[in-house]
Amino acid sequence: MEIRLVRPEEYDRAGRLVLAAYRALPGQHLSVGYADELAAVDRRALEADVLVAVADDVVGCATFVPDGSSPWAELLEGDEAGLRMLAVDPACQGRGVGAALLDACIDRARARSRSALFLHSTPLMLAAHHLYERAGFVRVPDRDWTPEPDVPLWAFRLELAQP
Repeated sequence: MEIRLVRPEEYDRAGRLVLAAYRALPGQHLSVGYADELAAVDRRALEADVLVAVADDVVGCATFVPDGSSPWAELLEGDEAGLRMLAVDPACQGRGVGAALLDACIDRARARSRSALFLHSTPLMLAAHHLYERAGFVRVPDRDWTPEPDVPLWAFRLELAQP
C-alpha cells in the first residue's frame, strides 16, 4: 500500500470513498452541505494536503491541514496542524489503512515542526477513537463543539515532541 498526495484523476474516486465511509456510520450526521464538502476532494486538494492510500485503487483518504491559515482548519490553536475527513473504503476497513494514513499525517505535522496534530470526531466513530488513542491522541473535552444541531464533535490532540 502506498500513501501519497491525491492525483487529479483520483479526485472523484476519493470523494466517493469518503462519502461512502461517512454514510456507513450510524446516526444522522450528514447534512447535504457536509456531504458536498466530503466529496469535494478537488477543492480540498487546492487548499490542504489530501493524502490517499492506494492498493491497486484508492482505498483511503485523509485531509492534512498544515496550519490555521487553511480554510479547512477547524479550531486550530497556535502552531497545531489538523486532520480532517479520515476515511477508509468500508470494504477495506480493519486492514491498517486508517493507521497508515494517520501515521502519514503525523509525519507531515512533525516535518513542518507543528506542536501537535488536532482533530474532531463524532462520538459514533468508535473505531477511529481507538485508532487515535493507540497513536497517543488524548481527548480534549474543552475543545469539543457542535457545528450543526445534533452533531457533536469530540476533540482529540496528539502532542508532537520535537527532536
